[in-house]
Amino acid sequence: MARAGLDWSGKFLAEQAGVRHATVSAFEKGGAALTTTVDKMKHALLETGRVRFDGDNGVFVDDVNQV
Repeated sequence: MARAGLDWSGKFLAEQAGVRHATVSAFEKGGAALTTTVDKMKHALLETGRVRFDGDNGVFVDDVNQV
């Protein structure tokens, strides 16, 4: 999970993405979310410069010392 790799709480991701904390929590538990909401969360993670999404291979979080 990218946010855990960044040491972010669900609440912090929600704040950075401009979505509700309940939405982040439900999505992480397998719940549905609007595409625009998922895009907001993805954008917030990518903005760190440490997260990479690699298609079917998953999500990678670079070490803070490697950025």
